[in-house]
Order: sequence, then structure tokens, then C-alpha cells
Amino acid sequence: MIEAQRLTRRYGNFLAVSDVSFAIAQGEIVGLLGHNGAGKTTIMKMLTGYLEPSAGVVKVDGVTVEADPLKVQASLGYLPESLPLYPELSVVDYLEYAARLRGVDVEKAVRNAIAATELESKALDPISTLSRGFKQRVGVAQAILHEPKFLILDEPTNGLDPSQTQHMRQLIQQLAENATVILSTHIMQEVDAICGRAIILRGGELVLDERLADLQQSSTFVVRTDSTAEIRGLLAGLPFATDVQSSDEAGWLVDVDGDLDAAAEAISAAVIAAGHPLFELKLRKRDLETVFREVNEEAQHAA
Repeated sequence: MIEAQRLTRRYGNFLAVSDVSFAIAQGEIVGLLGHNGAGKTTIMKMLTGYLEPSAGVVKVDGVTVEADPLKVQASLGYLPESLPLYPELSVVDYLEYAARLRGVDVEKAVRNAIAATELESKALDPISTLSRGFKQRVGVAQAILHEPKFLILDEPTNGLDPSQTQHMRQLIQQLAENATVILSTHIMQEVDAICGRAIILRGGELVLDERLADLQQSSTFVVRTDSTAEIRGLLAGLPFATDVQSSDEAGWLVDVDGDLDAAAEAISAAVIAAGHPLFELKLRKRDLETVFREVNEEAQHAA
């Protein structure tokens, strides 16, 4: 498990990360999501021991990073946003160098990492000649040389074309079969595609930490009936309807509080009893983009 307890990081008077806490269990794929400058990379660097927090503690499998950084780093694989590559080296030479630094069986580690990232066709090529996508694969390969239990990836699909992005997603999902993965990104589609949980940051503060399945659940019904129906009036007085709004795209949007099945039954009964047809009654689906916008708006209003 990775635990961040009240992490804070200052650069002079600038507060980059403020009092952020979360815990990530073994086997999870978690998306760390936020606009550029939200504090994602700073948190990644504190989790890996690259940066010391101004306040707070990071623990990996119960070991405090500051107390024993080498032990913690032995269980972590890290892909920074700026790839630590040596362009004049071939892929194999670079990975052999990285494996020696890790103190692992060089031949076995390099062979397995190249196979996992499908770099066989580029193994002898100088890194300087590789496309952005293949360079990203080399970056991932160095991160998994020592078969880490925890894998931290900072913007792994940044600059990739759609085909390269799809390959990177598949690779991350394969790696997650044997490692906990933290994926830092500002691209919501990446979190939506491969993560089971989202941690959303804004201005260095944690504004949301939930499983995607729970995030996307909605308590808003879409109601479609004929154009003469005044849904707001029909539902007036019903205790579950907290807000009713007209929508050009969706007909009527009804926010409810309480049992969803009972609310759906009451809405349909009210519409039909008033003599109107009921064309559609369904829960409104919320995608991650909608959730991201909502939590950022809530944070702005709270500020």
C-alpha cells in the first residue's frame, strides 16, 4: 500500500501541494487527475522520494520514504514526464546501464523489459532515432526492469498519436496485473479508459477521491414527455424532487434525493396521471469530464 498523509510542499512562498492525503491498495490502477499546475508531478516526486515534503509523510508498505528511501525505491518503478534517456545509446545499452544501477540480473531484466514493451525491433537502434511513442516505451521499460510492486507513470501518453496511445493503454493494463499503478495525467480519457479510481487535484488540493463506478452514478433523471407537459408543476410537492430543470437536449432533468426506484415510479405515475405520454425515463449518465468540471466548479465556488 502507498499512503500519503497530509502531504504539503512549498517552494518559497508558493504552495504547490497543500495537506493532501490518500491511500492506494495493492492491485489498484488509480488516476491522479488535474489541470497543469495542479500539483500532480510534485506529488509523484514526493511519493518516489525525489522531493522531500515540507510537511506530511509518505509510506510504502509501511516504510516511511524519508526513513529508508532506498528500500522504498527498490519497490517503485517511475516514469517521469521528462524521459531520462541517453540519446546516443542504443535501447539495449541504455536498459543494461539502468539494470546495473538497479542491481538486478542484467540479461534477464533487459530481456523481460524489452519483451513486455515490445521493443524487440528497436533494441539495437539509437534512442535518438526513435519516435516519441517508442521513447515512451523505453521509459516504461526502464521503470519495470526490477519488477516493481508499485508503478508511477507521469503523463505516459503525452505527445503520442492515437495508435501509440492505444498501445500504451494496453501496456499499462498488462503491467497492472502484477503491480499497483498510479497514472498522473491531465487527460481525462486516459483515466476513464484504464483506471478504476480517480483522485482529482485543483490548485494543489485534493478535491475528490472516488472509484469511477461510484463517480459516474447519477441521481438525476432524464424525463421526456410531450411538449405541453409542465414537469416542474407536476412534481411540485413530491419530497424526493430536489431540483427540476428544462433542458433543450434532454427534455427535463429531475434531481432526486432518496430511493431511485421509488423516485422513478413516482415520476412516471405523476406524468401519466396528468394525462401525458412518457417517452423516456432514465438516469442521466455522468462521464468523467462532467464530474471533473463539476468538482472544479464546486471548488471555485467554495473558494
